[in-house]
Amino acid sequence: MAVDSEFEIQFFESILKKDPTYAEVVEILGGLYTQEGRLEDGLKMDRKLVKLLPESSTAHYNLGCSLALKNRQADAMKALRKAVELGYNDIEWMEEDPDLMFLHEYKPFQKLMDELRTGAEEN
Repeated sequence: MAVDSEFEIQFFESILKKDPTYAEVVEILGGLYTQEGRLEDGLKMDRKLVKLLPESSTAHYNLGCSLALKNRQADAMKALRKAVELGYNDIEWMEEDPDLMFLHEYKPFQKLMDELRTGAEEN
């Protein structure tokens, strides 16, 4: 772990201890944990963020990414579908996001992407 990442993680963990409902800090920590390969910790933060911000498409998308990284395809798809229902529609990023590479050959992911492309063409 790089010194900067370690410092950032410790810093944000200290903030979270003081205010466990600070959604922005939960989101940052989730990203930092995942970036450092601490996938289980990242998943915990993403689950927490969805509880704090149940209507956030980004929170559900991040949860889907964490689940995909843990090789939990069906759960990842459930979170991604919810993200799309809530308005997430960045098709290009979903196709390029390295967190979702595990899903690219998964039929439900391909179907979701086809639905998004069709919806984008209609708009």
